[in-house]
Amino acid sequence: MSLRTTVAAMAAVLSLALPVAASAADLKVAYVDLQRVLLEVDDGKAAKARLQKWLDDKQKEIDKEQTALRAEKETLDKQASAMSPDTRAQKEAELQRKVMTLAQKWEKSRGEAANKERQEMEPIISKIDQVVAGIAQRDDLALVLEKRDSGIVFAKAQLDISNEVIRAYNNLKTTAAKDAPKK
Repeated sequence: MSLRTTVAAMAAVLSLALPVAASAADLKVAYVDLQRVLLEVDDGKAAKARLQKWLDDKQKEIDKEQTALRAEKETLDKQASAMSPDTRAQKEAELQRKVMTLAQKWEKSRGEAANKERQEMEPIISKIDQVVAGIAQRDDLALVLEKRDSGIVFAKAQLDISNEVIRAYNNLKTTAAKDAPKK
C-alpha cells in the first residue's frame, strides 16, 4: 500500500470517525503546514541556504565542464575536414564518452542533492514534531493534521497553528542560548 493510499484511507476513516467522536466529546483539532514551517523557521532557512549554495557550486562545476565540451565539439567540427575518417570517428567517440560522463555526473549530483536535503531537514523536522506535540499537549488538542498530506480540502484559519509552531521553534533556540552557561 502506497503512502498516498494510506493517507487517503486514514483521512476517510477520520472523516467518518470525527463526527461520531466530536458528538461524544469535545474534540479539539488543529492543522499545521509543515512545508511552510520548514521554510520559515530559522534553522530551515539556514539549511535551505546551505543546500542552495551547494547546488549552485555543483551547477557551476557542471556548467564549466559543459562549456569545455562545447568548445571541444566546435574545435572538432572545424578540424573534421582535415582529419582522416578513423581519427574523426575516434575523436567523436571520445567526445561522446565525455558527454555521457557529464550526464552521469549531473544525475549523480541530483541524487546527492536529494540525500543532502534529507540529511539537512530530518533534525529540523524532528524538532518541529516535538514543538507540535508540546503545543498539542498545552492546548489539549486531540488531533493535529498536516495540511498537505492529510487530505484537508478546507479548514478554518483559526485551526492553523503553523505561525505558533514557527514562533515556538525559533524561541527554542533563543531560550537554549539564554540558558547556556556563560564562558
